[in-house]
Amino acid sequence: MDLRDEFKYLVGGYFGVREMDNYDLKVYILKDIEDYIRDFIEINPIDNFNYKEEAEKISDEMPLKTKLQDSLLVLNKIDAPMELIFLVKARLEEMKKSN
Repeated sequence: MDLRDEFKYLVGGYFGVREMDNYDLKVYILKDIEDYIRDFIEINPIDNFNYKEEAEKISDEMPLKTKLQDSLLVLNKIDAPMELIFLVKARLEEMKKSN
């Protein structure tokens, strides 16, 4: 996985968590993910890469299912509460059943 792909799944995970309206403490987790992404960018700068443009594209074009799957990876990296991880998994299961 290259740095661009890692950035994409981090941002996708952020937007996945943002969709979890049934988790009351999501603002704190979103802040943790933002900090993690900022640290990632600072440590791993990518030449000729527009981070903001890529984040907007991910927000608009990436399917919700992919964002939620990415959020599981990100939540694992930041040692997020298991409650949120279970809620994301349950939401993915609901989506799977409705298709």
